[in-house]
Amino acid sequence: MIKLDYSQHQCPYPVIETRKQILANPGVVLEVCVGDEAGKDNVSRLAAKMGYQALAEAKGPGFTLTLTPEGSIPAQTHQAEALQTSPQKQASVVYCGSDRMGQGDDAFGKILMKNFLMTLLEMDPLPSHILFVNSGINLTTEEGDILEALVKLKDRGVDLASCGLCLDFYNRKDELKVGRVTNMYEIVELQNLAARVIVP
Repeated sequence: MIKLDYSQHQCPYPVIETRKQILANPGVVLEVCVGDEAGKDNVSRLAAKMGYQALAEAKGPGFTLTLTPEGSIPAQTHQAEALQTSPQKQASVVYCGSDRMGQGDDAFGKILMKNFLMTLLEMDPLPSHILFVNSGINLTTEEGDILEALVKLKDRGVDLASCGLCLDFYNRKDELKVGRVTNMYEIVELQNLAARVIVP
C-alpha cells in the first residue's frame, strides 16, 4: 500500500497527484488523505473513472480514502481513462466564467446570460457539459428563470458542474441547487477533450 497525504492542499492538487500515483503504480492499493469533503468527492470520482473502488473514512476535518483496484488493473488503467473520455471528443462544452454575458452593463449582461441558457434548450445536439467558474456559480445557486432553464438542461442529460473552490470562496457550497461540484483538473480536462468550447 502507498500512503499519500494531501490534506494540506486545495483542489486540484490532490486529484492531480493521485492520478499520477495511479498511473505510476497500476494495480497498487493507495491510501490518500485529503483535507475536506470536496477533496474526498473529487478523488473518489477520479478513482471510479480509473477503475478503482474508493472507501472513505472521516479523520478529523478531513478524510482518508483507500483506493483499491477493481479486478486486474495494470494493463487497464489507460484503457479505463480512454473509455471514459473518448465520447466527449465529439461533444461541446459550455464554459460559464461569469453570471453575465459579455462586457458592459451588468444588469443587461445577466439578461443576455438568461437568454443564452434558455435558447440553449432549443439546440440539437445539446452540449455534454456546462461548467460554472468564479461568479458563474451564482447561476447554479440562485432561484429564478435561469435555474429553471438549468434544471431542464440537466433533465435532458447535460452535466452541470460547478467549481468547488469557487463555491467555497463565495461561501455558497450549501446553496448549490442544481448539478454537482467539480474541480479544476476536471474543468481543464473536459475543455481539452471537447470538440469545441463555447464561452457565452
